[in-house]
Amino acid sequence: MVVLKTDFQERFLAMITGVVIIAGAHKNTFMQEATQENAFGEVSAAELAPAVQGYWKKAQESLQIGNHKYAVTLLQAIMKEAPGFLDGRKALRLAEGELTGGPKKKRGLFGSNVGAGSPSVSKKYLAQADKDGNAALQAIEKELEKDPYSVSFNEALHDVAAKLGMSETAVFALETVRKVFPEEGKMMHKLAEFYLSQERALEAAAVYEDIVKANPADIDAVKLAKDCTARASMLSNRNEAGELELKQKDSGETLALEQANRTALTREQTEAKRDDLAAKYAADQNNLAVVRDLAAVYENLEDWENAHVFYDWGYQISNNDVALKAKAGKMKDKAAEARLDDLRKRVAANPDDAAAVQELEEFQSALSAAQVEERMARVEENPTDPALRFALGEALYHAGQYKEAIKHLQQATRNPHIRTKVLVMLGRTFDQMGMADMAINRFAEANAELKQMDATKKEVLYELGLIYDKQDQKDKAIESFKQIYEVDYGYRDVAERVESAYGS
Repeated sequence: MVVLKTDFQERFLAMITGVVIIAGAHKNTFMQEATQENAFGEVSAAELAPAVQGYWKKAQESLQIGNHKYAVTLLQAIMKEAPGFLDGRKALRLAEGELTGGPKKKRGLFGSNVGAGSPSVSKKYLAQADKDGNAALQAIEKELEKDPYSVSFNEALHDVAAKLGMSETAVFALETVRKVFPEEGKMMHKLAEFYLSQERALEAAAVYEDIVKANPADIDAVKLAKDCTARASMLSNRNEAGELELKQKDSGETLALEQANRTALTREQTEAKRDDLAAKYAADQNNLAVVRDLAAVYENLEDWENAHVFYDWGYQISNNDVALKAKAGKMKDKAAEARLDDLRKRVAANPDDAAAVQELEEFQSALSAAQVEERMARVEENPTDPALRFALGEALYHAGQYKEAIKHLQQATRNPHIRTKVLVMLGRTFDQMGMADMAINRFAEANAELKQMDATKKEVLYELGLIYDKQDQKDKAIESFKQIYEVDYGYRDVAERVESAYGS
């Protein structure tokens, strides 16, 4: 039986084996027929050529089993063939991050990491992109393989991608910097400005807010955050022709809108806004802007069930807006948590109520099973998202599936924004499995990363103390409890534990 290889398969084999294969008479139509204008259109996995889809599947499998080196090789080949495949580029960066051990420690007088944004780096690759855009992208990727979080080379990727019309890739490049180096003010301003150029004012506002958190003295960012929030509200009211629906008939109404953009509404004002939006929704149930705003109002009112309903409907009538889908999932989880909390309070108030106890047990069991199923589906849709891995690991933990939870939680530790929460959940999981030494290591690691005595650090110290106590390491347990006692006397039962150790 003779097996015919596609051009991509031949080039891929050449790449991973080092064998140079001379192309035959039939050339690669993917790049040959594409023009400079459309060759770099961003594509989904479903739009990849069948041969490329096969290697994408193998790359995902390699990531799941932790074979990051092979995943990088596969993904680099895919990126050469399909430079606009954003999910592939995200997966490549993830695998590279695992291989390089995460972001490099920052150093330097002003806190910038080595290689922070350099105009000369971008200039070089922009010039190359004038002749061969894909070659420029590949050259940048070779540098990012060494340091996937390099500010300079992520900026270069942003600039070249933007030049080639790959707006989401351009966003991804600077969002990579934002995740690990949010204090890089220059890059953050550049990202916010790019969002604005794409009329994505809400995302720009979020970036400016991050800039202010890192540098409260950045007056420009303070002002721009407010301006972008107001602009986002205006953009959401555009009609289909792209013109503003100016509903404010006088300056009083205009000022009221501006004030609403700057200050938090009271509950009464929020409920009035809900009623107004509900009337508009009744008139047109397919108005996405109204549906989105109504969902947000219900969220602000902590009416999680209705918030879920409207975010979910918004997702259905949008062009598969993943942000709305994610919101709908979060609201569904919050609604379930609220129901669970109500049932727990009911049982706590009357522990002899057999019907309430049974209802709580049945609800907990059904909720755990449903959350595992739903979160498993989310991970299957986007296996490279650490936040989804954490959510699944958490659900598996609550379902008592500790061994399954561990592998997902371990993969989630690579996201610096949720790393502490992940370490805490890992510690609890190891504790439930009777692996006290490993649980202690995870809690100690989380504690070391928390510099301020906030609610999270108190929780970590408390749980660390409990494990030490169970292991009969009384001195270490008391040391953990004392750290809380010194700043928060009323925290749980730490006062009783510490004072009893002194014989008080």
